[in-house]
Amino acid sequence: MTSSDLSPAARFAASKNRVRTPQLQSFRSRLGFALDPFQEAACASVEEGSSVLVAAPTGAGKTLVAEFAIHLAMQHPRDKVFYTAPMKALSNQKFQELVAEYGASEVGLLTGDTNVNSRARIVVMTTEVLRNMIYAGSEMLDDLRYVVLDEVHFLADRFRGAVWEEVIIHLPLDVRLISLSATVSNAEEFGDWLQTVRGGTDVIVSEDRPVPLDQHVLVGGKFLDLFDSSGQAATNRVNPELLRATSLSRRGGGSRRERGGRDGFSGRGPRGHVVPPTQHAQGRLDRWKIVEMLDDQNLLPAIFFVFSRVGCDQAVKQVLRSGIRLTTADQRQEIREIVEARCRTLRDEDLAVLGYWQWLDGLERGVAAHHAGLLPAFKEVVEELFQKKLVKVVFATETLALGINMPARTVVLEKLEKFNGEARVPITPGEYTQLTGRAGRRGIDVEGHSLIQWQQGLDPQAVASLASRRTYPMNSSFRPTYNMAVNLIEQFGRSRTREVLETSFAQFQADRAVVDLARKVRTQQESLDGYARSMQCHLGDFGEYTTIRRELGDLEKQGAARADAQSRAEHDKRQRHLADLRRRLRQHPCHACPEREQHARWSERWWKLKKQTDQLSAQIRGRTGAVAKVFDRVTDVLLDRGYLEPASPRSSTSGAAAPGSSRRGGDRTAEVAVTSTGRTLRRIYGDRDLLVAESLRLGLWDALDVPSMAAMAATLVYEPRRDEGQLSERFLPRGAYREALDETQKLWAELDDLEQEHRLPGSNPPAPGLALAMHRWARGADLDSVLEDAELAAGDFVRWTKQTIDLLDQLSVVADLPVGPIARRALDAVRRGIVSYSAV
Repeated sequence: MTSSDLSPAARFAASKNRVRTPQLQSFRSRLGFALDPFQEAACASVEEGSSVLVAAPTGAGKTLVAEFAIHLAMQHPRDKVFYTAPMKALSNQKFQELVAEYGASEVGLLTGDTNVNSRARIVVMTTEVLRNMIYAGSEMLDDLRYVVLDEVHFLADRFRGAVWEEVIIHLPLDVRLISLSATVSNAEEFGDWLQTVRGGTDVIVSEDRPVPLDQHVLVGGKFLDLFDSSGQAATNRVNPELLRATSLSRRGGGSRRERGGRDGFSGRGPRGHVVPPTQHAQGRLDRWKIVEMLDDQNLLPAIFFVFSRVGCDQAVKQVLRSGIRLTTADQRQEIREIVEARCRTLRDEDLAVLGYWQWLDGLERGVAAHHAGLLPAFKEVVEELFQKKLVKVVFATETLALGINMPARTVVLEKLEKFNGEARVPITPGEYTQLTGRAGRRGIDVEGHSLIQWQQGLDPQAVASLASRRTYPMNSSFRPTYNMAVNLIEQFGRSRTREVLETSFAQFQADRAVVDLARKVRTQQESLDGYARSMQCHLGDFGEYTTIRRELGDLEKQGAARADAQSRAEHDKRQRHLADLRRRLRQHPCHACPEREQHARWSERWWKLKKQTDQLSAQIRGRTGAVAKVFDRVTDVLLDRGYLEPASPRSSTSGAAAPGSSRRGGDRTAEVAVTSTGRTLRRIYGDRDLLVAESLRLGLWDALDVPSMAAMAATLVYEPRRDEGQLSERFLPRGAYREALDETQKLWAELDDLEQEHRLPGSNPPAPGLALAMHRWARGADLDSVLEDAELAAGDFVRWTKQTIDLLDQLSVVADLPVGPIARRALDAVRRGIVSYSAV
C-alpha cells in the first residue's frame, strides 16, 4: 500500500509519527520489511525515552527492539549499551551477530571466562557479570545508556533468578531497560513493579505467533489434528477423529477396515500427504520412520525433544543405524569444511575420546544431538549447521528451547512428562509453549508444526488443555545473600538497604498477595459472623458449649490412640479430666436445647472456617516485610562472624570483629559497618560465598599446592548427582587437600548450625566428587583418564571446570599470600585443552 492509498486521517497520523520518532523511521527504512505492531509500539517508546517490557512468543522478533536501542546508542559518540543474556551460549551467539552488524571494534564480550574488547560501546555479557560490575562500582558503567535484559523471565529461576532483580534495582535510574520476555501470564504485574522501581516503563504484550502453529498427534502411523479444524466447532475442541483413533488404539484394534487395512493405520498428514502404514496401530513408530515421514512431507528441519541426554544420544544412534541420509553430496562437503574449521584447535588424541568421528558421521547424514553433556564446541557447530539447514534433525533436551536461535519447521514431543530430579512430572503449559515455540521459521515457513506421539494413557482432552493454555507466571526467586548484604550495607547502610530490599519483585508480589489474602479474610469473617448468628442459642452461650464439646471429643480420640503407651497415672488423670468435661457438658444450659444438634452443625462450620481464617492471617503476618526479615537474619550471621560490626566513630578504620561478638537479638534498626573481612566478602560471588570467605580468613587453604587448590575450588562449585554417595578416601587427592577438606567440611557444619539457629536455609555441604579428576587435570593428565575419573560427559566436565575457573579467578584477586598467587597458577593449569576452546 502506497501513501496515496491511505485516507487523509491515516496520512496525517503517519506524518505525526515520522516527526515524533525520526530514528525509528530511519531504522525501519534500512530493514527492508514492515514492523509488527508490537515492535512499532516498543521501539517508539524507547525513542521517546521510556524503558520497555516486551513479552511475546518465541520467534516473534522481540530482539528487534533491542537492536533498535543499540541503533539509538550508536547515534551518539559516547553512549554505551550492555546486552545481557542468561546463558553463555546465548551471549556468544548474540556477540557474533553484533560483530557482523557493527564490526569487531565496536562489540565486546564478557562471560566470566571470556573477555573480548570489554571497553567497546556495545558489550554482550551474562547477567551475573553486570551484577558484579554494579556492586564494584565499575567505571565501565559510565556513559551507559541502555541495558537489554534478554530472557528476563529467567528471573523466576530458583538458582539464578535473584541476579535479575539485583540488576534491575541497582542500575542507575537514568539507564533505560529493554526487558525481553517470553509470553507470561503476569506481564502487567511485572511491568507495574518495573514502573515502581525504575519509573517510566511501558508494557507491550503480544500473544500472536508470527508463524501459525498446526498441532498434530501421531497415533500409530497416522497424523491427526489435535483440534477440530472443521470450522463448525468451538475453538480448542478436540478433533473427534483423534478421539475415535485413540479409543481404538486403547482397545487394541477394531475392524481391519477401521485399522486402515492389514498393515495398520494409513492416513493423511498435513496438506493431505499420505502417511506410510506401520506394523502396529497401537504401537509407537520407530524414530527413523518418523524422520522419513517428515522428510517425505517436507516437514524438516525438525527438533525432537527427548528430555534426557542419554535418550538424545541413543535416538541419534537408532536413526543412524537405519542407514538414513538426509543430505546431498554438496551439503556433506560443506558440513565437513565447517566442522574442520570450527574444531581445528582440538588435539588429535582427544578426538576419539570425544566421539568426534561418530558425531561427524551423524552431521554428514543430517542428524545430531544437542544437550548440556556435549562439548560446547560441538553444540555451537550443531547450532550453526541447523541454522544453515544442513543438519535436518536434532534430538534435544529442553535447554534448547531457552532462547538459542534454532527454529525448525516441526517440533516433535515424544513424551509430555519429564524427570524433575525427584519424580516424573507432566510438563507445564508454559514449558509446552516454550518447546513448540521453536516450530515455524519466520520468513521461511507459512506455518509451523508440532507433533505429539500418542502412547497408552495419554488423554487427548488433557493434551488439548495443555496446548490451549498460556499460563506461564513469572514469580520472584529473590532472597538476600551474604555477598549482597555486605555490598548493599557498604553502599547504603543498614536501614536504607532494608528499604531497597523491600522494593524487590519478591516483596512486591508478597504485598499483592497480602492484599488478596486480606480480602479473603474479610470475606470469610463475614461468613463467620453469619455462622455465629446461626448457632446462637436462647438458653446460653453455644460457643462456650461447643468449646467444651470439642475438647471432650479431642481428648477421647487422643486417649484411644495412646491407650497402650500410657502409664496408670496418666490414664487416671485423663479419666478424671474426661469426667469433669462430661459433667460440665451436661450441666451447661445449651445441653438441654431442643435445637442443639442444628446449632452444633453451624458451630462445626464456624470452627472449620475459623481455622482456615487463622491460617490466612498467619500467612499475612509472615509475608509482610518477608525479604527484610531474611536480610535481618543474614545480617545477624555476618555480625556473629565479624563481617559486620556495630557502627561507631572508629568503625571505618577497624579490622574484623571477633567471631561471636555480635549483639544477637539487638536493635535491628541500628547501623552497622563492614569490616575488613567483610570487604573481602564483597568480592566473592556464589552459593558458598561465606564459606569461601571464612576459609580464607582462617587460613584453611594456606598449605594447598596448585593441583590441590584446583581440586578445592571444584569441591566448592560442584553439585553431585542425587545418586552419588559418599566418596571413600581412596577417591580423593592425597596430600594437603585431604586435611584442608576436613577443616573446610567442619567449618561448613559450624556455619550450617549457625544458619539453622538464625532460621536460614543453609547450603549443601562441599562435594568432593570432582576433586580427583580436577587435581589430575591440573597436573596435566590426558582427557581420556580424567573423564573416566570424573564419570562425566565432556560437556559437563567443561562446564564444571569453567565454574572452577571462575572461583579461582575470584580467589586470585581477593586472597592474600599464599592463596592468591596459587589460585592464579591453578587457574592457568586447568584452562587448557578442551576447556580453553572457544568459538568466539
